[in-house]
Amino acid sequence: MKNPMSLAGRTIVVTGAGQGIGLGIARLAIELGANVAAVDLNADALHSAAHELGEHYLPLAGSVSDQAFVQSAVEQAVSHFGAVHGLVNNAGIGRPAMIEKMTLEQWQQVIDVHLTGSFFFTQAVGQHLLQRARAGDSAPGSIVFISSDAGRRGSLGQINYSAAKSGMFGMAMTAAREWAKHGIRANAVCFGMVETAMTEKVRTDPKFLETYLAQIALGRFASPEEVSVPVCFLLSEAASYITGQVLSVNGGYTIAV
Repeated sequence: MKNPMSLAGRTIVVTGAGQGIGLGIARLAIELGANVAAVDLNADALHSAAHELGEHYLPLAGSVSDQAFVQSAVEQAVSHFGAVHGLVNNAGIGRPAMIEKMTLEQWQQVIDVHLTGSFFFTQAVGQHLLQRARAGDSAPGSIVFISSDAGRRGSLGQINYSAAKSGMFGMAMTAAREWAKHGIRANAVCFGMVETAMTEKVRTDPKFLETYLAQIALGRFASPEEVSVPVCFLLSEAASYITGQVLSVNGGYTIAV
């Protein structure tokens, strides 16, 4: 039986792909047969990963909030691999501060990376997917937005991050509605606490650790490798009839109908 999650022959653009969740997604996508156009601001991290993952991992260093770079990155991916078939909007940063103390710079930096960067990549990849759809491709590709429980429940000291992650839901649903007729799917994945550098303080600080773990039904945090699987599922033909949805991958931190 053919593996329904096979990504053989596909090229996936993954932002924030030099480390953490993004690198986990890139690694699994390549294992499933894909090429990955890996975007990250950290050129050293990208080239280190490229040394490990080889010719199927194309490092593209730059800022997702730079529209000219985004357009160039997508063009390079198409030129290098022949086409792009998927996008994972994963790049993210944190600039924590309580509401009354947050500066405009802290607010804007997070919005620029999470929301504006995701818009730029969705638009650039979407234009390429639409071109292929209008040329006769009935299933040109899939887009996955990486969101967070912070976007559903809020997060102390992270009004910027929570607002950005809520915005990812709206972008996923809108892209799904606009592009479904062209065979382009768009979904969001809502993560809980994943073991990355960004979450290290919460995961190691006794003030947060026990309280947070007590709210997770499975009683543990997730690894980047573990949460990469549902993302690759949504990129694959195994999810061919799924669009406009938000998939919670949080160990039961939120449980709802």
